[in-house]
Amino acid sequence: MSKIFTVFTFCLFASVSLLAQKSQEFYEIKIYHLKTDAQEKILDSYLEHALIPALHRLGFANIGVFKPIDADTMRKLYVLIPYQSLNDVTKTQEQLVKDKIYLQAGKEYIETPHSSPAFTRLETIHLKAFSHHPKLKLPKLKGSRNERIYELRSYESHTEKIFKNKVHMFNEGGEVVLFDRLGFNAVFYGEVLAGSHMPNLMYMTTFENKAERDAHWKSFGDDAEWKKLSSMPEYQKNVSHIDIFFLRPTAYSDY
Repeated sequence: MSKIFTVFTFCLFASVSLLAQKSQEFYEIKIYHLKTDAQEKILDSYLEHALIPALHRLGFANIGVFKPIDADTMRKLYVLIPYQSLNDVTKTQEQLVKDKIYLQAGKEYIETPHSSPAFTRLETIHLKAFSHHPKLKLPKLKGSRNERIYELRSYESHTEKIFKNKVHMFNEGGEVVLFDRLGFNAVFYGEVLAGSHMPNLMYMTTFENKAERDAHWKSFGDDAEWKKLSSMPEYQKNVSHIDIFFLRPTAYSDY
């Protein structure tokens, strides 16, 4: 009986462990719209010295902070935070307001007056990781951060049903596997659960520099597997609009 119980217990824990490994993360993307150098300075200080250290103390890792490469025409700041569950989002906010170190370090940002806010607009997007890329992966890049390209893409669809078809194309259709095979160094893929552009999915790929980025996309377009996948009748006309953002990590970003 004890041997049977031991085997059962082992199988049970193995199943739970496997389920935990495959469970999909959730992501929060915050996009701060800026106008002035002063706003950018306040936000940089807040993120580097207050928010990110506080999140690290709470056990969160792999927090990305990015700015547009063309900052002169698109002045924004992107923050990507991974969570194990949606409950963590609200729980974290409750914990932050009780963190005295965070409140002191972020005082300038937190207490900015209405006459000189730290941003002109704040967008928040919540996502659920794809089943075939359930966890955020740190990019394997070795070159200078000043040369890296982090490409964030947003694919919208005409209807929710068509959107699910595009997600299926990435997962079961094999598009995620194709990106992996061609070395696109993807950080995450996610279904947008709440945001200003829906229904849509978003994902981020990374490259050492622009030349490498362009070469990878050329190889993708020329790839026989992509040509076959994109020509399948069941995957036609499943994207209505695409937005592409070219970003670089800040010096204090986790990657």
